Amino acid sequence: MPQQNVIEVRPTDGGTESADRVADVLLLFSRADGALGVSEIARSLGLSKAVVHRILRSLSSRGLLQTLSQSSSYALGPAAIGMGNNAWSQSDFRTVAAPVLRGLRDKTGETATLSVLSSHSRIYLDQYESPQEIKMIVEIGVRHPLHSGASSRAILAYLPEAYVDEAAAQLRALHAGFDEPEYRHKLDKVRDDGYAVSQNERNTGAASIAAAFFDKAGNVLGSISSCGPIFRYDSTDLDEHAEKVTAAARRITGLLSR
Repeated sequence: MPQQNVIEVRPTDGGTESADRVADVLLLFSRADGALGVSEIARSLGLSKAVVHRILRSLSSRGLLQTLSQSSSYALGPAAIGMGNNAWSQSDFRTVAAPVLRGLRDKTGETATLSVLSSHSRIYLDQYESPQEIKMIVEIGVRHPLHSGASSRAILAYLPEAYVDEAAAQLRALHAGFDEPEYRHKLDKVRDDGYAVSQNERNTGAASIAAAFFDKAGNVLGSISSCGPIFRYDSTDLDEHAEKVTAAARRITGLLSR
């Protein structure tokens, strides 16, 4: 029987030290009120800029951090946000949002929903149904892609470019005539307006207005929507309806940032 060479791998002080540095960087971001730059991180932790650069590149490649557009600063990325979401129990998210969703349902007369970002998809976490006979009802707990529907686009508009690229690739595979420039323009409009609108998009005869909510560092966590039959979403009342949705989303952001 041939002799086997067995290599024993033991942790070294250097490896432990490197892990400690990575952990310290993540903890620094978790305590920060906003984005951080390389110099600020190096100064706060007593590390060289070269070491900080390596750590930031590694964390960014795994989605734990993200660079801000037109800036050299970094903020927590979607993977870290997902970890934070998991740290919250679903009942906690629902408890915080519940009175806001009820208020939105009462003000609009339509079903109000709560969605949360989960990795590269979103999940409906809760809903308060419209009291009207003809209404929209969503399925709780089911994953939905981020590329389509107002609730998804309201989230996608605030995620890193790699997520938009992924969504565009998925839509190209689904639709031969997919217009990517127009799609990206729609996401720009979501950021400009503060809300997304869908009509006959995921379900025929259905309409929705959705707005994102965020943590105190400005990272998108999910979205809320007001959804119902398309014949009740008259374009003349759209601005007023959208303002109710965006006000509710801002309220949830405030509650989660305390």
